[in-house]
Amino acid sequence: MASSPPGQAIQNKTNLAILAELDKEKRRLLQNQSVNNPGASISLSRPSLQELRDNAEQQHIAAQQKAALQHAHAHSSAYFITQDSSFGNLILPVLPRFEPDN
Repeated sequence: MASSPPGQAIQNKTNLAILAELDKEKRRLLQNQSVNNPGASISLSRPSLQELRDNAEQQHIAAQQKAALQHAHAHSSAYFITQDSSFGNLILPVLPRFEPDN
């Protein structure tokens, strides 16, 4: 095995020292993260139960809105739109605006 030039040996030692310092810093940051937020590593790999519930609820509401909209259009001559409502309405009627007669 050939010996490396002195300049390259110094560079290798410097690189190893930098890598060791980076590894130590990485471990320290990971340890701090796990102490401050114990579920962080788990939540990165899988969605939480609350997120899954929210997603399922949104899909259920979307399906309900679609069914309500189709039913309203089939059984009424009015026009309806889907709209998030603070009162829980899935669809809202659209009322035309008429110019007032003077």
